[in-house]
Amino acid sequence: MIEGPFFVLVVAGVLGTGLMAGIFCAFSVLVTRGLATLPPAQGVAAMNAINVAAIRPAFMTVFMGAAVLSAMIAVVTFVVWPDDGTVELLLGSALYLFGSFGLTVVANVPRNERLARLTPGAPEAALYWPVYVREWTLWNDVRAVASAAATVVYVLALT
Repeated sequence: MIEGPFFVLVVAGVLGTGLMAGIFCAFSVLVTRGLATLPPAQGVAAMNAINVAAIRPAFMTVFMGAAVLSAMIAVVTFVVWPDDGTVELLLGSALYLFGSFGLTVVANVPRNERLARLTPGAPEAALYWPVYVREWTLWNDVRAVASAAATVVYVLALT
């Protein structure tokens, strides 16, 4: 049974990964679908503005905090090696660290950077916009599922 400070750490991990699952899900279900209906110049400008807003403390605290918590859970699990929940704790950490945080670095951020280099009204932006929305949303869906799965397996570790 997970107890004491380790229990609190895992509960914080549940909260962090759960919040990120909700953010990613809401973005895929609402935001990118709405942006996709805009003319390319408006969609590109709006998404670039969102990407700038995303690197502010409100989002980054939750996003990076969930990654730090997941890494801490993995390290503590290796050190403590609890009788119950070890597999779930390590799996939850891997799901968030690789499926959410890592995927952001290798899939979503490069697309954001490419979009940021485009002038919203330029022909290249109009051509790239539908590709960006499709690819970025696909990877965002994976991040949402990975974050939700991390949350579920962390909860299972506590039961």
